[in-house]
Amino acid sequence: MTLPASDSAISPVRVPVALGARSYEILVGSNLIADGGSSLKGVLRNPRVAIITDETVAALHLKTLEKTLDHAGIEHSAHIFPAGESSKSIATYGGLMNRLLDARIQRDEALIAFGGGVIGDLTGFAAATLRRGVDFIQIPTTLLSQVDSSVGGKTGINATQGKNLIGAFYQPKLVLADISLLDSLPRREIIAGYAEVVKYGLLGDRDFFEWLEVNGKKVIEGDEAARIYAVEQSVRAKARIVAQDEREGGVRALLNLGHTFGHALEAETGYGPHLNHGEAVSIGMIMAAELSAELGFLNRQELGRIVAHFEDAGLPTHVPHIDGLDWSAEKLLAHMRQDKKISGGKIMLILMKEIGVSFTTRDIQESDILSLLKQKIQE
Repeated sequence: MTLPASDSAISPVRVPVALGARSYEILVGSNLIADGGSSLKGVLRNPRVAIITDETVAALHLKTLEKTLDHAGIEHSAHIFPAGESSKSIATYGGLMNRLLDARIQRDEALIAFGGGVIGDLTGFAAATLRRGVDFIQIPTTLLSQVDSSVGGKTGINATQGKNLIGAFYQPKLVLADISLLDSLPRREIIAGYAEVVKYGLLGDRDFFEWLEVNGKKVIEGDEAARIYAVEQSVRAKARIVAQDEREGGVRALLNLGHTFGHALEAETGYGPHLNHGEAVSIGMIMAAELSAELGFLNRQELGRIVAHFEDAGLPTHVPHIDGLDWSAEKLLAHMRQDKKISGGKIMLILMKEIGVSFTTRDIQESDILSLLKQKIQE
């Protein structure tokens, strides 16, 4: 299967997210930040913005964004936070809100989320709640955030009890997915983001999964056309689902394939550096596939094909050994019971019937989940 031809390096791909009055576009291409002043200004009600970013992104890319804003005549300030999941907290949110109020950000002004998923979620929640709602723009700087968290309006912060338990559905005005920003990422971050790319093939697009089997390494290694195509296909898939189910009352839950398991793994590590979100989701998708096979929904040949691609791409498939952490299946199950999708005391899982066909269920016995968790910990 060959790579589709694309002139996206010259003209960005435009992917609409159709949500009536809350509709917006995702632009996918190369060097969008350097050339993005008109796109940014076009969605602003007032040419004054606050940039929310982290220390890593600021050191690498903030000057480029500020120069673009200057050329477009957009007044700006920058608010920089430590990189990492620890910034997606109640304390950081409170500090950010105080900064924005001190800066007198008004309702017709906007926030720019300039970073990965942590910054995007934090900024989006701040925008949803500052003065009961100000506009915001997503400029995701990681592969994971470009294909997943920047699109669809899920915003929020973590609580002690679990991930993303405090938040709101709040849509951005624009998403700029500049794949040239990915060149500065460590390989580990690219691999983590690739987990969310593969997710779209597994949950609903067998053809895309088969394309990734052939071209996935090009995406990981930095081929521009392959990255643009992978990001485009991922956000098109997510945009279609979000347009059908903005607030996750039905089909949108499929986007959580692997996440219920993955969030439990993250929570047990304390959201520390030993296991990032993409890695946890990768392991979680394998758990979902293995449970699907154990329960007779997914045949073993399909399972083997999934595992083979994950291993070929360098995605983690096993619960990692972490010094000082004694994994407990019971503790992981307890974290899963805190998942925000739980209803009637039953855990919702996304399982697979085949590659490209997934489904949601609350009918899985906890004993079956616990058995799988024990098995994975012992591997």
